[in-house]
Amino acid sequence: MSAEFAGLVAVVTGGASGIGAAIADALADRGARVAVLDLNPDASSHSADHAPHAPHTHRGYTADVGDDASVRAAIAAVAEEFGGIDIVINNAGIGAQGTIETNDDDEWHRVWDINVLGMVRVARAALPHLRRSAAAAIVNTASIAATAGLPQRALYSASKGAIAALTRAMAADHLGEGIRVNAVSPGTADTPWIGRLLAKADDPDAERAALEARQPHGRLVSPAEVAHAVLSLASPLATSTTGVNLAVDGGMQELRLRPRS
Repeated sequence: MSAEFAGLVAVVTGGASGIGAAIADALADRGARVAVLDLNPDASSHSADHAPHAPHTHRGYTADVGDDASVRAAIAAVAEEFGGIDIVINNAGIGAQGTIETNDDDEWHRVWDINVLGMVRVARAALPHLRRSAAAAIVNTASIAATAGLPQRALYSASKGAIAALTRAMAADHLGEGIRVNAVSPGTADTPWIGRLLAKADDPDAERAALEARQPHGRLVSPAEVAHAVLSLASPLATSTTGVNLAVDGGMQELRLRPRS
């Protein structure tokens, strides 16, 4: 397996489960030293669908991306323990359902604070360390909801659309400092959050089938597939790739296939 991340230090927020855990494992497989920032980092041993090289044990740091002091303390601890930071994977976030009428102002502020400002806090705290790296990269997790209108996802879509725009602005601001900034936009992924939504549905099997059917390749995206895309953007081999929002959605955004007969 390629080891292009050998010797590099990577921070993965929300890295204790789901997509974040898959990213942390994939980075470790490619040689990176991985620090997981999470509300519950003790759960960060490995991703559920990762094989055959799991389990990994990553260094965990308790951090709340909704609190600037918590983020700064965790980033400082990582930099001190590992001797620097080369890569930041801004993956932590929360979901929200409903139209603009469903969520009150407090919920709008809460989701925005975590999904958007959370990434700002982490990147801002890491910038002094990234500026000293010869392979500095940030990858933000956006969503298909940033580019496609999905029902009952107004608040979530607004936050992810902001991340897509923020990624481009960050890429412009920091390219001259040698820091590349990109994003991934997963389609509906097979994550614990989606699992909880399905469990609440009147007919979980029918709801899962509907989610699978709206993606052209006919299934949910796996966390490992998102992780591979993240690594391609974060890789020190991708030195001319910045300001990109890479879709990992089975063709949902760009393809218009005829219905299956």
